[in-house]
Amino acid sequence: MSHEIDKLVREAVFGDVNAKAAARKKIHVEARSRGAASASIYALYMAVGRGEMPRRFTVPAFNIRAITYDSARALFRAAMRHDVGAFIFEIARSEIGYTEQRPAEYASCVLAAAIRENFRGPVFIQGDHFQASAKKWVTDEGRKAETKALESLIDEALAAEFYNIDIDTSTLVDLSFQSREEQQRANYEGTAHFTQYIRAREPKGITVSIGGEIGEVGKYNTQPDEVRAYMNGLLQRIGNQTGISKISVQTGTSHGGVPLADGSIAQAKIDFEVLRKTTEICRKEYGIAGSVQHGASTLPESVFNKFPESNAVEIHLATGFQNMVLDAPSFPEEMKREIRDFCFANAADERKAGETDEQFVYKTRKKAIGPFKQRMWDMPDSAKQPIIAALEEKFEFLMEKLGVFGTKDIVAKYVRPNEVPEYAAASEELTAAAVVDPNEGE
Repeated sequence: MSHEIDKLVREAVFGDVNAKAAARKKIHVEARSRGAASASIYALYMAVGRGEMPRRFTVPAFNIRAITYDSARALFRAAMRHDVGAFIFEIARSEIGYTEQRPAEYASCVLAAAIRENFRGPVFIQGDHFQASAKKWVTDEGRKAETKALESLIDEALAAEFYNIDIDTSTLVDLSFQSREEQQRANYEGTAHFTQYIRAREPKGITVSIGGEIGEVGKYNTQPDEVRAYMNGLLQRIGNQTGISKISVQTGTSHGGVPLADGSIAQAKIDFEVLRKTTEICRKEYGIAGSVQHGASTLPESVFNKFPESNAVEIHLATGFQNMVLDAPSFPEEMKREIRDFCFANAADERKAGETDEQFVYKTRKKAIGPFKQRMWDMPDSAKQPIIAALEEKFEFLMEKLGVFGTKDIVAKYVRPNEVPEYAAASEELTAAAVVDPNEGE
């Protein structure tokens, strides 16, 4: 089966339209038959909110941008060695654009990896930062177009069996207002709309886990009164409908880290008290799981054990893995040079005054991931396998520090396989408006 699934997933990514559709359907059906179905983490998070967990842990959400199939296989291997059940694969709206991985392709790579590694259990696939563009939201016409684009992306994600979706309308927070309620109004109204949209379309028997966000990552740190203003407004808008399960907050990090002149990353100062206070409010006052940390993959290794200690329910990890791929000693030098040249040729308009070449390339090289996707996929084993081995070691380290070793039985207690409709992924022909500026989000 190993050779067959390798061939099938390649068809799902690089085949013609008909070959892709057939391969993707076969992967989903096969994964489900083997007990590795796509699932929602909602029930587990509600149990967390009720205080039913036997111990603290923070669920890692891994944004896999490059060499997705091989990287996902490594993640499953690391998880299986330590009976990890609480972990998430995710891709953000912006990443979908510049990595050229639509939801149907991404889900197929993840589920094919589960099959290849003989993983058994629910597979959590998440749409990260389904983010509203503040620039487009300022006019009625722009707001309508952006709303439609996000709705289309939600439809596509649900069809690809993404049963975890993070709605990010924190970009719409307006600090020019005096009251927290007014500052957060556009944010909670946006979250309410998309929550209701998802609830009306989620498959029978599945409650999609929806996340909200209060403070845009990279801005000022989240305050308790903002949490309450956002949640109160959201609950008022959605009424008796099932709401969100978690809230992303700002603690002092930034997506991708802040590159210094030599291309290294400045060390962020994290306010762990924000995570602790937000989770306390979420659980005691609203019965949901708690706080989510973004922009964490470039943090020093010494801080990761502090996230479970601070009761963060989830942590998002992305750019650090991208860096491990692109900066790997075994990554072909010729391709490194070509990616660098690609940045200067295709992203020069994004260069800010005073930026060094290293800062500029660090910030823009993610845009080369899509155009170079097949070449990275086809790297010889001598180049690829050292990278995958390093990623697997990093995945294992993070899961240990975040306390998710031995969570397979905990997950199984709350998340059970669902009978879902026959797989029927949305068309690849989604309007360009469904992808935002790749600079927004990590």
